[in-house]
Amino acid sequence: MDYGNRLEAFQKHLAGKADLAFFPLSADLQYLAGVPRDIPNFGAVIHPGDWLEGAWLSPDKEPILALSRMSAELGGLANLKGVDIRVLSDFADPREMVKGFIKEFSLPEHAKVAIGRETSGEMVSEFNALAPGVSFVSASDILQPLRAIKTEEEIAVMRKAGEITEKAFGEVIKKLELGMTELDIVSEVDYQLRKHGSLGPSFTTSLYNSGPNHPLLFGDRLNTWKRVLTPPVSILFDFGAILDGYCYDYGRTVFFGEPNKEAKEVYRLIMASQAAGIAALQAGKNTTSQADEAARAVIVEGGYGPEFRHRLGHAIGLDVHERPFLMAGDETPLKEGMLFTIEPSITQLNSFSARVEDVVVARPNGGEKLTNGFQELIVID
Repeated sequence: MDYGNRLEAFQKHLAGKADLAFFPLSADLQYLAGVPRDIPNFGAVIHPGDWLEGAWLSPDKEPILALSRMSAELGGLANLKGVDIRVLSDFADPREMVKGFIKEFSLPEHAKVAIGRETSGEMVSEFNALAPGVSFVSASDILQPLRAIKTEEEIAVMRKAGEITEKAFGEVIKKLELGMTELDIVSEVDYQLRKHGSLGPSFTTSLYNSGPNHPLLFGDRLNTWKRVLTPPVSILFDFGAILDGYCYDYGRTVFFGEPNKEAKEVYRLIMASQAAGIAALQAGKNTTSQADEAARAVIVEGGYGPEFRHRLGHAIGLDVHERPFLMAGDETPLKEGMLFTIEPSITQLNSFSARVEDVVVARPNGGEKLTNGFQELIVID
């Protein structure tokens, strides 16, 4: 990835919008400077002075990467190339380091400072105390138009992430058998992702399972994980791999037992809906809402409109969910190189459900899928 050009392009976008920008350790910073992210933690892991960690840059000066000692040494970030790294010792005062940045960047009174979306409240509070006249704007919003259009190099990485995801899924299918619990399957998915080269799941691996004797429950993992998947039941997968910081998002449907006529029709509809959404992903012609409309019409006409409960999809890349969204009311023009999930579903609380999801590139003649395996309904009996 050409981080030098990315930084230069962002600095041009920043000019006239802010005097200084700050990005904490995040997808934004990885995009700009290649600063990698590790596996996330559920609870916060804090270090002395970690509120100042991140890239500090202005429209016309070289960026500085500030790190705590813990991140620099134990996080392996001290060896990054092409960036001016400043390390705060455990016993140093982070305020003194930031005072130095304010002077180094010649920050004027009443300056406008752009901050990344993941910036902590502590950083904002401390900075405001050191430069009381500043006002804040979103640096992520300034960067977003650059991140939205993926280069062919980025698309190639996403394609490889998709290959890892599908290889992992193929191994999971071999191990599926009646009597498994949801936890058995989730654990196998996460193991196979790592075994095939992913840092881990790109988000919490999820199953949405339903049938006449297996009600669909949302948001209660500790209890749903224990449930035995007793036929007949449809099993809806939602997971993805990570490769070089890029996140994949993938979905398929498996059926335990013999699917009846309704289960087959629900599956047929979501596959037809996805095909319509992909065909409508025409760069230079349609908008994001038109892609959603094309896919949704298939399910509405099939009689399951209320059971398609969410937007058609979302942009994706270094974050799992990026903007823009494929949804009614979002009129973003589609441009070549935009990456989206196309993920229609029919989720019924007390009957059979189905979903499919692939990452798709917007192209002038319609979308290009990055994963193409497992198109037929998979049945385990």
